[in-house]
Amino acid sequence: MDKPLVSVVVPCRNEAARIARCLESIVQSDFSKDRLEVLVVDGMSGDGTREHVRGYARQHPYIRLLNNRRRITPAAMNVGIRAARGQILMRMDAHCVYSANYISSLVRWLQESGADNVGGLCVTQATGPGAVTRAIAAGLSHPLGVGNSYFRIGCASPRWVDTVPFGCYRREVFDRIGLFDEELVRNQDDELNLRLKKHGGRILLVPDVQSTYYPRDSLGKLWRMYYQYGYFKPLVVKKVGGVKTFRQLVPSLFLVVLTLSLALALAVPTAWWLPASVLGGYLSALLAGAVSVGRREGLACGAAMLLVFPTLHFAYGCGYLHGMMRFLNFGKRDMSPISDAPLSR
Repeated sequence: MDKPLVSVVVPCRNEAARIARCLESIVQSDFSKDRLEVLVVDGMSGDGTREHVRGYARQHPYIRLLNNRRRITPAAMNVGIRAARGQILMRMDAHCVYSANYISSLVRWLQESGADNVGGLCVTQATGPGAVTRAIAAGLSHPLGVGNSYFRIGCASPRWVDTVPFGCYRREVFDRIGLFDEELVRNQDDELNLRLKKHGGRILLVPDVQSTYYPRDSLGKLWRMYYQYGYFKPLVVKKVGGVKTFRQLVPSLFLVVLTLSLALALAVPTAWWLPASVLGGYLSALLAGAVSVGRREGLACGAAMLLVFPTLHFAYGCGYLHGMMRFLNFGKRDMSPISDAPLSR
């Protein structure tokens, strides 16, 4: 294990705009290329992604293109894991670029820490100069947007956590706990990492290793993405046997409290103070968050935060409540395929 063979699995589908930037950052890494294989597992893209990957594979023999005919991320990961030859397996997504020391540092931390999975910080970078795109990036790095998700908001020193993005795993982890759950079109990393912890595994977040993530570039795309995250989270809860982090409940609890308080106020006119208090507290939090971002990013970006934060909260909360009705339905079994759920890029 002094010089382990590392297999990097890159799941992708219709990422022609970003796959070259991702692969170039991997090619420029300082990890020995004779101890590296990069498996790009493509969901039968039709936008030119495959041509970009083939071009890199011709120049760099350690890069290979594999097919993912199911076209969903967990299936892509499982195709890559089954084909991988490495003692260490690492997920890297096409929406990101990676620092030169990303692979070598995570491998070193994995070997020296005794962890079963190691990951770094995910620094969100705006996809354009507009106020909304900059606000989306700021919202995904702000505690009001993502709670105490340390890989997004940052931490000062290495810490044991529940999950990390783009994990670096020992090969034996998958022999011990199984592969990615292909029912989980979203949140498959969360479920796998919670399953790992349930089997006694440890997950380490390392702040001096970073990837740069390029998020969705509109409020509509952000809504669809976070609705899907919320929608599949109750299925994770069902599979792992309970809620493991309180932050996942906050948006849906807020919606429930707000709805019930409004219903009560309609029935009892003297109770209008209750929804007014709930909304007042929420708007105060929004304003404080917008001001904190505006001081750093400018007035226009701060104003756009008043749209971004509610988009994150309401999309996730609505998706979570829908997912509860679908997956936690008091013993009744919904026989419709999970793949029927609408997905987006």
